[in-house]
Amino acid sequence: MSNYKTFDEKDFEALAQIVDRERLLWKDEIKEEYSHDELSAEAHYPDVVVRVLSTEEVSKVMKYCHDNNLPVTPRGAGTGLVGAAVAVHKGVMIDTTLMNHFLELDDKNLTLTVEPGVLIMEIYAYVEPHGLFYPPDPGEKSATIGGNISTNAGGMRAVKYGVTRDYVRALEVVMADGTVMNLGGKVVKNSTGYDIKDMIIGSEGTLGIVTKATLKLIPLPKKTVTLLVPFPTLKHAIDTVPVIMKSKVIPTAVEFMEREVIMDAEEFLGMKFPDKTADAYLLLKFDGNSTEEISGTYDDIAKICLDQGAIDLFIADTEERETPIWKTRGAFLEAIKGSTTEMDEVDCVVPRDCVNTFVEYVHQVREDMGIRIKSFGHAGDGNLHIYILRDDMNDEQWKKNLEGAMDRMYKKARELKGLVSGEHGIGFAKMSYMGENYAPEKIELMRGIKKAFDPKGILNPTKLF
Repeated sequence: MSNYKTFDEKDFEALAQIVDRERLLWKDEIKEEYSHDELSAEAHYPDVVVRVLSTEEVSKVMKYCHDNNLPVTPRGAGTGLVGAAVAVHKGVMIDTTLMNHFLELDDKNLTLTVEPGVLIMEIYAYVEPHGLFYPPDPGEKSATIGGNISTNAGGMRAVKYGVTRDYVRALEVVMADGTVMNLGGKVVKNSTGYDIKDMIIGSEGTLGIVTKATLKLIPLPKKTVTLLVPFPTLKHAIDTVPVIMKSKVIPTAVEFMEREVIMDAEEFLGMKFPDKTADAYLLLKFDGNSTEEISGTYDDIAKICLDQGAIDLFIADTEERETPIWKTRGAFLEAIKGSTTEMDEVDCVVPRDCVNTFVEYVHQVREDMGIRIKSFGHAGDGNLHIYILRDDMNDEQWKKNLEGAMDRMYKKARELKGLVSGEHGIGFAKMSYMGENYAPEKIELMRGIKKAFDPKGILNPTKLF
């Protein structure tokens, strides 16, 4: 699978017959940003970057690469955190960001059809004036929808609405040999054979390249309310979540955060958070069609929080009050990143009733190893984001401490019946940990699926397994 052809001038000339020269980046024309993603410290430059404009171009490029055994790395905005869009074997990188058009808003079937380079924040802005809503809410709003589909992105609203896979009705996909396939449709139900569409979602560009997506929309909630709830300890906060989830009310989002991360975000944004007197907080969001509908909901949850030891309650029921809270939450990753020289992430998911156990273990690891570790996450769905910070460690110390901390935390997640990734994928950075999480038989089954889709192994090689 790794005996790829070395890219040369002849290959470049062939690609220039498919794609205009100004959309081909070669040699010194390739910017540094194409060598890595948002977090990956390991850099690998592709031989050429092809900035495609259409499905036809993607198909022709893939056919050429397939015929000539050239490795291909699909890439969107490059906001990933595990190296999934990094060209480990060089070769051809297909950049889909110029395929950024809205193709159809179907208000009868409540669907939106877009190209893969459309940004998540652009989708929100496009559909909301029509009274419609695209629920998936990943932290990085400048990610492309193609990237979100490739990683089955979740986000803060997953606790109520689900993840990206729940909102993809249909896909147009270019296969490894250049064949264009249409998967799914605008239908609500489908039990017609294997669901190949759902296999593409979350496959991190290893099975095919998404060139068009039809997304499910729902009516836009008319009203939202945010509750910011301070607790004396993180344990008090996290222990409250199962009680909330067992009630008859499901919030739109249930996030947990600690004071030190809030202070990082305050400094990063130059914006004051409404409260930072407590050690830990729950951040809850509710939506509905009226203030009356929501008020009964958050009143019940507020009572639960107070009964569980909450210090206070802050109600944000206007955009002016909500904005600084959610803007601060959205800045956590960049704020933590800006507070150190380098960092890496553990993006694991555990059963909801194990979140506190896991976070307490993370604190123990931090104390045992004498390193800085910061965390926040989606308490409502058990997805934790834990960042190990390098600070002033030398290369040897950093490698040793990073591997040691990750080994311990992923092992603990396995003990708690959790999984390696909740929403950021595997890429090449977390491959070994997925191998430890899954039985060899399951990995072999995945390899078999990969071979069926991509016999030559040219699509995003050395990713996932």
